[in-house]
Amino acid sequence: MKIHFCGAAETTTGSQHLLEVNGKKILLDCGMYQGHREDQLRINRDFPYFTPADIDCVVLSHAHIDHSGNLPNLVKRGYKGFIYSTHATRDLCQIMLADSARIQESDCKFLNKMSARKGGSSVAEIIYTEQDAEACLRRFINIGYEIPFPIMPGVTLTFYDAGHILGAAQIVLDIDDEEDGRHKRLLFSGDVGRGNNELLRDPVPVPDVDIMLMECTYGGRFHEAPSRDDETFCRTIREALKRGGNVYIPSFAVERTQQLLYLLNRAYKEGRLPNYQVYVDSPMAVSATEIFRIHPECFNKEVYNFLFAERDPFQFEQLHMVRSISESQRLNNLRENAIIISASGMCEAGRILHHLKNGIGRPNNTVLFVGYCAANTLGRRILNGALEVRILGDLYPVRARIESLDSFSGHADHDELIKYFQATGGRKSKVYLVHGEKECSTAMHAALSKIHDGEVEIARLDAMVEC
Repeated sequence: MKIHFCGAAETTTGSQHLLEVNGKKILLDCGMYQGHREDQLRINRDFPYFTPADIDCVVLSHAHIDHSGNLPNLVKRGYKGFIYSTHATRDLCQIMLADSARIQESDCKFLNKMSARKGGSSVAEIIYTEQDAEACLRRFINIGYEIPFPIMPGVTLTFYDAGHILGAAQIVLDIDDEEDGRHKRLLFSGDVGRGNNELLRDPVPVPDVDIMLMECTYGGRFHEAPSRDDETFCRTIREALKRGGNVYIPSFAVERTQQLLYLLNRAYKEGRLPNYQVYVDSPMAVSATEIFRIHPECFNKEVYNFLFAERDPFQFEQLHMVRSISESQRLNNLRENAIIISASGMCEAGRILHHLKNGIGRPNNTVLFVGYCAANTLGRRILNGALEVRILGDLYPVRARIESLDSFSGHADHDELIKYFQATGGRKSKVYLVHGEKECSTAMHAALSKIHDGEVEIARLDAMVEC
């Protein structure tokens, strides 16, 4: 068996890991690379490390775009096989992939229009359309957690809950390797949740692992706050609103927005926040919230019981769900005491860009980050203290107050990853570290090497290993 690391190796985006076993090729994830625009276009459009038509099947860990976002292009470029996922992941992909296509179209039109005004040529192109996204969905086969399912001769797939977002899974492949006659159990962690999540169940330990592809997004890094740190969030919101402006929260439309809504719902009911209006300005977040309601199998016990007590965990009196462009534009007239939640969480696309254009230059506003921002994204530049940033082609001064809370992070931090690893069965398993920037994977490699009896390696982009 061979593993070819085609993405998310020494970086956190573009998850793609290609297995060659028993004469077949299995692709684990097919994510979009996010970073410099030129690199992003080249890598996502061209699949530099494999030919899509040569892949026999795809197994998808979860619906985040850096794991699922290039599936429509894979199909467009000739892939003919099935895409295996959990039920909730497929439902989220239905909205997220179409939204990705719409965002590409909208951003391309805007950027090319701005370039033309300055006398330049086109600077952006669409990788796939909504029709491509719809065609991709026809290839999904949905499997519940902990149900073994044969996906090709000698290979059985089982999903285990990863506790990261709705439907997120650890991928387990039980493989009878015809080449060496051995049985092997491979675990791809996907993205690992922190545990004790406001909404979701904890990651489920997987036994008897021989080979492990483990994410290390937060290797060497530690969350400042424990998960479910409601009071820190409420205090930050109260202090921001006292400054007399608006609070802009760049948020992933899936899971992070629903976490925020659940917390805000409780905070308003308990009187811990002033009675200000909340706007969710993301059509995808609105649709995703509807999907959350129909997948109680993913919820922790508290939310599960909340839902079946005939109460809506994501709805409260102060909440306004914004879908139309005209409604979104009217939010520009709100100058104070509004909480505006908008995608995307890394500020790379979507309506949050227009809100930042409108509000990042006003010192009484607050931009509150509640999630991870990868290197070379607009969100990371803002968090790193940039004095001005380029948004949709133009430069804007950063005068708003910038805040960051990591209690909402969907990713386990260094210690939580170690705890996850120790709960996984397989003392001598071969470990490959993926989905982490270089310093993070290096820190995790050092930590695991001290406690693990087996080999630990950092996956290198375009490297191929034999197992």
